[in-house]
Order: sequence, then C-alpha cells, then structure tokens
Amino acid sequence: MYVKVETGRLNYFYEHQSTIRADLYQGIVDSVVAEETHGCKICKRIVLPASFIGGPRDMRRRYLDSMALVQHYGKPDLFLTMTCNPEWEEIVLQLKPGEKTYNRPDLIARVFKGKFDDLKKQLFEKHVLGHIIAHTHVIEFQKGGLPHANLLLIMEKESKMLNPDEYNHIVSAELPDENNEPLLFERVVKHMMHGPCGNMRTSSPCTVDGNYKSHYARAFRETTKQEKDGYVTYRRRCNGRQVYVRNQNLDNRWVVPYNPYLLRRYNCHIKVEICSSIKAVKYLYKYIYKGHDTVAVQIIQGEAKTVIDEIQSFQNARWVSPPEAIWRIYAFDLCKIFPSVVTLQLHLPNQQLVTYWKN
Repeated sequence: MYVKVETGRLNYFYEHQSTIRADLYQGIVDSVVAEETHGCKICKRIVLPASFIGGPRDMRRRYLDSMALVQHYGKPDLFLTMTCNPEWEEIVLQLKPGEKTYNRPDLIARVFKGKFDDLKKQLFEKHVLGHIIAHTHVIEFQKGGLPHANLLLIMEKESKMLNPDEYNHIVSAELPDENNEPLLFERVVKHMMHGPCGNMRTSSPCTVDGNYKSHYARAFRETTKQEKDGYVTYRRRCNGRQVYVRNQNLDNRWVVPYNPYLLRRYNCHIKVEICSSIKAVKYLYKYIYKGHDTVAVQIIQGEAKTVIDEIQSFQNARWVSPPEAIWRIYAFDLCKIFPSVVTLQLHLPNQQLVTYWKN
C-alpha cells in the first residue's frame, strides 16, 4: 500500500515537469545561441525535485543544511546510532499466539518511534550526556527491515569533552564486571559484541576480500588516547574478561563503544563514539544523509542519446521494507535538524536560476 502512495507522488512529478523545469540563465542563453527555441528540448531530463522527501536532491539539501550548522557551531562532538531490538518486551507482549516479530511491522515502527522519542528527551531535555546546542538525526531501515537512527550532536562549550579522562565518562569499550553490574554485562554481551570475524570467521559480512573493514579485533590499550589524526582509540584493558559469543571466546578487543546509562535504559544496539577529528565531519554527515541503499546498472550501446529520468532511476533501485512502509504511512519524521537552516539564494553573474514553461 505504501508503494502505491509513493508511486502516486512520483506520478505527480511526472505530470508536472513543466512547473519544475529550470536551468541557469547562462545555460538558456547558450541554448538560444545554438538555435534551440523549444523549452522542452533544452534539458532532456526528468527531474525528481528536492520537495520529494527521501529523494537524492532532498538528502543532498539536508546534508548541506547540516554542514551549515558545522560552519556556525563547529564540528560534532558525539556520533550515536540506535537500532531497533525486535525482542523489546513492548513488542513481544503484544504478539498473538503463533505470531513472530516480523509479522508485526506496525509494532516495530511504533515501539521504535516511542523509544527514539524517549532517547531525544533524555539527550535534549534531561541532558544526560551534557548540554547540546545543535543536532541532526536521520532514520534509516536495514535490509532486514529494522529501523535504525543516526544522530550527530554538537555540545555547548561548557559540555565539550576535551581530554581522554572526560571521554571515559561518556564512552566505554570494555566488558563490565559481571558480579557488580550483571544487567549491564548481559546487555553488552547481547548487543555490543562485534564479530567474530577475520580468521575466526571468514564468512563474516565485514570480511571483504580478506580485509576486515570494521578493524576488529582492536588492540589492547591501558588508556584512552587521541591519535595524531584526531581519531580516538578507547581504553581496552587486558584484564582477562572474556565471554562466549557465537562459538568463540571474545574479550575487550571486540566490544563496540557504548554509553552504560543508555545501554541499560534502552536494551538495544546503541553505539556512542567521540567525534574528535575535523577530518571526519564531511564523512559523518554524508554517511547519515546517503539516502536509501540502491543498486542499479544500465549499459548503453554506442553513443545513444537517452533521456535522463531521475524518477525512474529512483524507482528502479528502491527498496521498501514493511517497517519503513508503516513508518511513512504514519508520517513519522525521517530527518530532523536543530536549529533550522534557511537557504539563501546566491549566484555568480548570469548564473541565477530561471524557471520556464516547456513551450
């Protein structure tokens, strides 16, 4: 049903191309000089405008808005990801006899929305990680269908973390003591252990052509350090703590960075990392605004002239999972930026944007 809704919206843009047909003034002048007088032939392109939420132009616009926050407030301080846990009791207790979690995408979407709203309240109103002056977040959906949130947080000057000791108050990358913190230990083992991969399991998804793209297992370290390029390597002490996960004994080298308070509260994969390097800024913002996962290949023989159809390209590579369909039907937010950014139209001489009718 959601695909029908989205197709109807895309058909609207198909039928109203003349209202969004645009080019730079100099481009129109060049076309007239080339004796092209028909507006419909100036640009052989079917445009998917930025007003279509979730499209490539919309995601690029949001990326540029987020970079404007960096220009004003500085680099982000924390990168946080949260993934839905299909075993949350709020989901499991609502299942009817014989039902599985994947049979109820409505429960998955609505419970994750409630959990994520509570996370935002903890971060932005109760300031559990410090006072946040600007932030942006994006909701994505994994191929298996589970919702996944990415947040980038810019802290106020008084709340910024400036040294490794302050990093350790926010982020941990070690197995906790099972006797003193049994609940936290259970959730770290369940949600925050990477792998095994590499030589321990060559079939792991993060092992590509013999290379381990996630760089696990990490090295043991007695202290948290900020390397020369600004990348933070977290404390992973060789204290003998191990846990049996997926048929292998794993130690602190395999722990994904987390915040103990948030992990205890939300009981899901919730990764927290320090953004200490300005080099990572563009990568992080492009990562969260990369848009939907797509795969499309087209082979054209010779120099055949084809119409560039942005709408068809978007549909050909579109992947819609049931939880995303529910999320979109309920009109839940996909992206949010605070404070809001207003785009000012600036241009070089003769490079202003001009709209025109096809005739």
